[in-house]
Amino acid sequence: MVNVTLAVPEQIHKFMKQHNEIKWTEVARQAIIKKITEIEINKDPLRYYALKRLAEEGDNAEDLFEF
Repeated sequence: MVNVTLAVPEQIHKFMKQHNEIKWTEVARQAIIKKITEIEINKDPLRYYALKRLAEEGDNAEDLFEF
């Protein structure tokens, strides 16, 4: 895993310091993953659907494309 430096406004930083029970690194990581997923869905929605279904149901990926 690599480290990424993130700049936030001072007001946000103060809020984050007040809530040290929250793992802010994980919040940022999940937000990045969500955005990447949105981008990938828009690039190829059918491929995303197939991969999601494969992960959820363990289906044979080739069967998903038989019409």
